[in-house]
Amino acid sequence: MSSSTYERTPFLVVFQDTSSARDTYGGTGENVALEAHLLRPENESDTVIVFMHPIGGGAYLPMTTALAKAGHHVIYCNSRYRGVDSALIMEKVVEDLGACVRHARERLGYRRVVLAGWSGGGSLSAYYQSQAENPTITSSPAGDGPDLTALDLIPADGLMLLAAHVSRHETLTEWMDASILDESDPSVRDPELDLYNPENPNQPPYSEEFVARYREAQIARNRRITAWVKQKLAEVKASGRPVDEFGFVVHGTMADPRWLDPTQDPNDREPGTCYLGDPQVVNMSPVGLARFTTLRSWLSQWSYDDAYGSAQEAAPHITVPVLVVGNTADDACTPSHTHRLHEAFTSTTADLVEIKGATHYYAGPGQRDHLARAVAEIGDWLERQGLTSERER
Repeated sequence: MSSSTYERTPFLVVFQDTSSARDTYGGTGENVALEAHLLRPENESDTVIVFMHPIGGGAYLPMTTALAKAGHHVIYCNSRYRGVDSALIMEKVVEDLGACVRHARERLGYRRVVLAGWSGGGSLSAYYQSQAENPTITSSPAGDGPDLTALDLIPADGLMLLAAHVSRHETLTEWMDASILDESDPSVRDPELDLYNPENPNQPPYSEEFVARYREAQIARNRRITAWVKQKLAEVKASGRPVDEFGFVVHGTMADPRWLDPTQDPNDREPGTCYLGDPQVVNMSPVGLARFTTLRSWLSQWSYDDAYGSAQEAAPHITVPVLVVGNTADDACTPSHTHRLHEAFTSTTADLVEIKGATHYYAGPGQRDHLARAVAEIGDWLERQGLTSERER
């Protein structure tokens, strides 16, 4: 199966917005309009691979274009929160993905849909598939819509988790700066937990005792924020203006011991860096995860105990074939996430492939060959699972 050319066609997925309050900017109030790209090779196919990330715009990722060049039909569909996750509700993103899957089946005529969850799209795709096969979620963690059991979500025919992490809320918690003691003043820190304090007696390689203490402090910090969020949201709802929101800042969200100590969750990544650059800079920069957020979004997207979008929790409820692809030089989604994902599937066949030397985005010197291998592994898996049509073979 090969194809050197493909046609890229932008299109919109439009559906009615039944939200009680808007949480995205611009557009008409009664509809959601999702921007999408169809990458269509010259060969015909009954199968399309669908990508969506909660906020990422990946229509030009190396992986999406390489799959199209290899002869696979691909849709990359942006969620309504493209580029801005400050008010993101994961249940609404599931609704968005459902609208795209339905469009692929009913408007574009594809008989089979394979979800491709890239990075943060992995837990989203698993969350979606579990709710399409066995819908149980009737509201967001804050008690608002949408009701996923009422959306008639169409199950995909296969699921691929590519360079993916287990969930946004668990990832944030593992990256949080455990030293911050005062959310209103991030300069108030526990110096013995400050990874970026040169006078901290705990330096890499970190002891098991220090890492355990640090991980406990990260979870405790997430839970302190959650407790405050629930109290504040209750006050808002009791004020007589129940749809009001409240925005806030979360400081220090890129302080994972993994970035400074390569013996933690070891792989081939470059020590002292993360996928956004210098982790010490990212830790307090505007681009960090959850830097700007809202009460309802925190509960749905970032709360360690309340958010629903965990791929590990979704996995046992998924029955379609699954492929997990990990990259051994990934500096965003490290091996423990890859293996936790793979091991979570108990109701279906889940295959695991690891691409030696591949980075998160397959970007940089020497990455073209790693990308080619990943695409070949995906193609072989699709064929073994009967998810390619005769016209593709």
